[in-house]
Amino acid sequence: MAHSYKLRYFNLQGRAELARLVFAAAGVEYEDVRYEFADWPKHKASTPFGQIPVLEVDGKPMAQSNAIARYLAREFGLAGKTAWDQGQVDMLVETMMDIGAPVPKIRQCTDEDEKAKLKKSFAEEHLPHYMEAIQKILEENREGKGFLVGDELTLADLAFMGGQDWLKLAMDNPLEKYPKLQKFVDRIAAIPKIAEWLKKRPETEL
Repeated sequence: MAHSYKLRYFNLQGRAELARLVFAAAGVEYEDVRYEFADWPKHKASTPFGQIPVLEVDGKPMAQSNAIARYLAREFGLAGKTAWDQGQVDMLVETMMDIGAPVPKIRQCTDEDEKAKLKKSFAEEHLPHYMEAIQKILEENREGKGFLVGDELTLADLAFMGGQDWLKLAMDNPLEKYPKLQKFVDRIAAIPKIAEWLKKRPETEL
């Protein structure tokens, strides 16, 4: 029996977009509920912890963005084939969270000189530390011609591809110095079901 899925979040990519990408990659239908900020207070009490995203599966709620994405990945065969692969996928998903962690501070900084320093540190120190490591992981898996983990699409690939939009809020081209990673992102984005979602998804600021 097929489950019914409802994903509740703001009208943003934000913390729900990885789950949306999983749904797209799996070709599974769901109800994409998007709240405007002004409407959120009246829905807050209906969530487990007063926050979104929330995934409802047959009416039962689950909160926390990464828990939702991992649950869906397991349900749809995108979590990795073996326990080791699943651990590697989790590692890379968490790493993408680490890479993006400085972005809000950069965006919210109102002092232009300080913002310039933060952007410089992000581009010259923080980002290379992670991108060089991820590029090495990619290269060591079938010479970089496939996926980040194993021989099939996983949540790790979706997290890396989808995370680039977030990183672009801090710098124009995060992968400029990493052409192999850019080709990898382009390859994932060109998968038909993913490309279809990227084309039709609502345009939002974040």
